[in-house]
Amino acid sequence: MGTTQLETAPEPKYWHLRTVLSDALDTEFAVGEVLPNERDLAARFGVARATLRQALEQLELEGRLQRRRGVGTTVAPPRVGVAVDPARHTWPGAAGDDWQPVAAGESDTVPSAVARLLETVPGEAVHIVRRSRVSAGRPVAAELLYVRADAVPGPAVAAVADPAARARAVLQALQELDLDGQERTVELGSARAEDAKQLDRLPGSPVLVVTTRYVSQGRATAVAVSTYRADTCRLTFGEREAEPVLAG
Repeated sequence: MGTTQLETAPEPKYWHLRTVLSDALDTEFAVGEVLPNERDLAARFGVARATLRQALEQLELEGRLQRRRGVGTTVAPPRVGVAVDPARHTWPGAAGDDWQPVAAGESDTVPSAVARLLETVPGEAVHIVRRSRVSAGRPVAAELLYVRADAVPGPAVAAVADPAARARAVLQALQELDLDGQERTVELGSARAEDAKQLDRLPGSPVLVVTTRYVSQGRATAVAVSTYRADTCRLTFGEREAEPVLAG
């Protein structure tokens, strides 16, 4: 990676540096290769480390770089195509669902944004199912599925003590309901500590957050908040495409 004069660049320094680094990633580095440390890179390009970090963060956001615990910043493999529920009229856990149930519990406290979508009131019981999605043996997404407790048969779920079995019981109970439809939004976010741990990412790493609201019998019944790794995932909608093997 050669030295480049950035002082007279008409665009912000970090953006020009991002372009220079992006070109270098295409020509000088292989997938999985570790970049020089920040001090060396900043000195090589004659920029402040704050400027360098801005450029690296932008490239990470674009999926060109990955920050890996105990390793450093590495060149990311191409994003994999991840289909987001191509079957528009199925509940979570239906046949062909790529998510794996991890655990479930019950709570009367949920995030305010979820409470609004579920149309619940303070103190109302909600089942919370944690699920994960894996590709080529590596985690690509984590999900919290919130289900109104009054929407699924209480005894069928409450009698199950094991968290993993309880998750399956909640998902099975959903299959018994008629699904009117789904409403979905996608936005860029930052990984929370719990999701970051499950996804093998650093807290605050860029993620894609897909929020899906499921409606049955004219009312909100469940809300899924799915967190995808922004550095490795390219979300696709509609017809399912094959998922390439993750490199690195």
